[in-house]
Amino acid sequence: MHDSRKKQAEAIRLSDYTYELPDACIARYPVAPRDTSRLLVFEGGNIRHQRFFELADQLPADSLLVFNDTKVIPARVYFQKPTGATIELLLLHPEAPTRIINDAMLVTRQTTWSGMIGNKKRWKLGETLTQTLAIKGETVTLSAAYADHAQNHVELSWDSDATFLDVVQALGEIPLPPYLHRDTEAQDQETYQTVYARQEGAVAAPTAGLHFTDEVFGQLAAKGIERSFLTLHVGAGTFQPIKAETITEHHMHSEQVMYTRGLIVGLIQKVDHIIPVGTTSLRSLESLYWYGVKLYRQESSEFWIEKLYPYRFEESELPTAEEALRAILDFMDQHSLTEITGETEIFIFPGYDFRLCRGLITNFHQPGSTLILLVAALVGDDWKKIYQEALAGDYRFLSYGDSSLLWRK
Repeated sequence: MHDSRKKQAEAIRLSDYTYELPDACIARYPVAPRDTSRLLVFEGGNIRHQRFFELADQLPADSLLVFNDTKVIPARVYFQKPTGATIELLLLHPEAPTRIINDAMLVTRQTTWSGMIGNKKRWKLGETLTQTLAIKGETVTLSAAYADHAQNHVELSWDSDATFLDVVQALGEIPLPPYLHRDTEAQDQETYQTVYARQEGAVAAPTAGLHFTDEVFGQLAAKGIERSFLTLHVGAGTFQPIKAETITEHHMHSEQVMYTRGLIVGLIQKVDHIIPVGTTSLRSLESLYWYGVKLYRQESSEFWIEKLYPYRFEESELPTAEEALRAILDFMDQHSLTEITGETEIFIFPGYDFRLCRGLITNFHQPGSTLILLVAALVGDDWKKIYQEALAGDYRFLSYGDSSLLWRK
């Protein structure tokens, strides 16, 4: 980390990015229809209040909206021991035979995943758990055993050619955010997915996208507003609170990201007009720029963006957004690639210089979270004004809550 950036980052205190969130402001359920949620628009230091179905009227016609098309999988799985004890697995990331999430969904017979284990003390090393389930009219036995007890790696095997996705869909449960403090209900299978969700593999929804409907997409298209898609498989780390008062000591979770060549071409054409839908899309776009930096500077072709990588450089050392994106296209063309997959743990906090994103569509986030820091990086100290007005105006907060359109300061 560059010395000047390091001093700036160390001066940031988490206590300056908290606020009082009354429990009554947390939305336990979504509104219906989706697009009737409220929309707070912050532009040029001013705030106005709209409904989400009015989004097209709030955007310039030359905008490019970028969506995260990840799909939440039923990643919470329960096993019942003969003693009556229940062991809960929250499957977070594949480890074998592949770490590529899209490919891991299609694995048959056996796979290993890392995750969180509820009631772990009741599941002893060397003990195999079993569960019987029905998949497409076939009775299948699923077994679970530790692959690595210390790392919470679990080997899952089943006596069928069904895919892993078939298995979790037959047995698993959609994991809701812990702050909702309620069990998953049947309606969450639909309401906790975006209408454009396509790539299975997330354990949490990109919730800024939950407000979109086919009607809203029609209005955007009628105005000529373009849209494109990338994939970031949202992990449970998105809910991980910051506990370190010096924020740079916070452990950022790594998430897998995927981009098509067509997306990158479209970004170059609209490089000054890009608006991500959700913090996951924003983090993905900014990570893409930094991967382009690595290629442009001939540092590495590995797509791995560590949390403080963007803070290493002086401005004069960096390529423009278009130069970085073209470096990625050149690399893809040289290797005949139509898509690229990487990992990012990028940490965006005040002092960050945005490279691709002009604004952001997002929900209202938890106090003292990495996402509040991201919002503050985008709009400056006005984040306090935005949140105070949302609280005073009875906006609904967090995953199932209302939306905002924030323009970069």
